[in-house]
Amino acid sequence: NGAPFVAIFWTVCLIAITVPLLLVRRASVPDKTSPEPVPAARAEGEAPAVFDKADPPPARAEIPVAQEGERDHDRGTLSLIWENDVFAGTDRNYTNGLRMSYVSAPVDGLGDWHRGIAGFVLGAEGIDEVRYGLAVGQSIFTPEDTQARQPLPDQHPYAGWLYGEYSIYAQRADRLRLAALQVGMVGPSAGAETVQNDVHDLIGVAEANGWDNQLHDELAFSVMFEQRDRAWLSRRLLGPELDVTPHYGFSLGTLQTQAKAGLTVRFGEDLRNDYGPPRIRPAVGGSGFFEAVDGFGWYLFGAVEGRAVARNIFLDGNTFEDSASVTKRPLVADFQGGLVLTFGATQLSYTIVTRTKEFETQSEPQIFGSVSLAVKF
Repeated sequence: NGAPFVAIFWTVCLIAITVPLLLVRRASVPDKTSPEPVPAARAEGEAPAVFDKADPPPARAEIPVAQEGERDHDRGTLSLIWENDVFAGTDRNYTNGLRMSYVSAPVDGLGDWHRGIAGFVLGAEGIDEVRYGLAVGQSIFTPEDTQARQPLPDQHPYAGWLYGEYSIYAQRADRLRLAALQVGMVGPSAGAETVQNDVHDLIGVAEANGWDNQLHDELAFSVMFEQRDRAWLSRRLLGPELDVTPHYGFSLGTLQTQAKAGLTVRFGEDLRNDYGPPRIRPAVGGSGFFEAVDGFGWYLFGAVEGRAVARNIFLDGNTFEDSASVTKRPLVADFQGGLVLTFGATQLSYTIVTRTKEFETQSEPQIFGSVSLAVKF
């Protein structure tokens, strides 16, 4: 039973993400108890400062508009993503994903160690804005027949994936590069059986009976790289903006090894404020951060991504021992569309995804939905 491990994991991860954020936020608030500096006395005979009545000195409480924008730019982005095939009325294959992430504001100083990593991994230079990200998540996979107790060799293996992630971003003009490292547990210790069946009990749905056949415990990892080139084509269309953003990348590791390429088309307002909505990888995902707007912003989007898959542990089975597995397809594609709404410093998105068959005996392509809520922090 992985329930205690899962509870401890999420508690530690929540503390590890939120405590540093609160300390940073507290450090950024000026100490109002500090005494005001006393102006230096004028030298004997020195004339007092004189201001032209037509150009009076600015009030001390005034903050230039540019500084207000810079202050928002200096805040990070906290996101929560939930993905599930309940949006398509099914319960199979990739059946649930949950991810909490934080992407920082641009880091200060050329000596920051995140900037050093970005320089080494992404080739970031002084003109690049560098951010870092932290995330925790869990993904759950089941066969189509969840009532059977025996192994089902022609259906998706039972599997859970519980992980932590560190990511680094380098942004320059209309180009974004990112790299990420995911490390976690596949198998019973991921707690997928506990999560799925407890939720099913809560909502009055039959439990999945075949979790004794899931992949074995294995410490797995994946190293990822992606580049997005925003506004490859950007113009006004009947008032709102239109852009096309191609991307490409790859993953290497015992979890997944694959190469990918695709593009996103967006139509709406304030398109330069982000790179698309966040998703749980592998996916056509955005940046994980956005810029706040004055009032309300929106856009519609559609995207496609093709992947050449050399390894997928959830289909190929455990790396170092025999386990349930199926014959995967080497080429997979995602087609997705949705809506993003931004209210000041809060962003809400909904995405519907169609994923082509991932293994030879899969009955049909999979459809699932993704909902994300992100706030500037």
